[in-house]
Amino acid sequence: MLNIDEIPWAELTGGYRLPYDPRSVLDKLEANLPDAWHELWQELYHQGDVGEASYATVPFLVRGYQQLAPPKWNVFALVATIDLARDNPSNPNVPDWLLAAYQESIADLAQIGLVELKQTTDPDLVRGILSIIALWKGARTYALMLIEFSESEVQELEEKALGKSVVG
Repeated sequence: MLNIDEIPWAELTGGYRLPYDPRSVLDKLEANLPDAWHELWQELYHQGDVGEASYATVPFLVRGYQQLAPPKWNVFALVATIDLARDNPSNPNVPDWLLAAYQESIADLAQIGLVELKQTTDPDLVRGILSIIALWKGARTYALMLIEFSESEVQELEEKALGKSVVG
């Protein structure tokens, strides 16, 4: 199990490619301070860019999930967004020392999501959960669709596809 104080945060970069230490913001999350999510989104993911600090934060977001107040969809959406950014060749790989804990966190979050899915009617939470489950099962394209497109945008795509199939 990773110890948050043993992570070499000063050597890890976030989405801006600058060193980023998320510990104080994770503390703000646990205290339910409203600006914490905004800062995490800003620092861990920037216009498709992530860094090693982004990956290293994932296990701690998952570990602290139960203590977080709503909106919990942020955990699923941010973790999915970070994981999908790994596909961008300009982003670094998950460091070897972190890989097992990172992958285990995705699996753990998927298991949490399966429980949450039974209880929620929040469409944003449903999308986030389904995206994590898709990532966990290796269905990265479906995860990307769930994160990148709102329900109305998917409906537009569906209408276009049905229109083409009827005409074609």
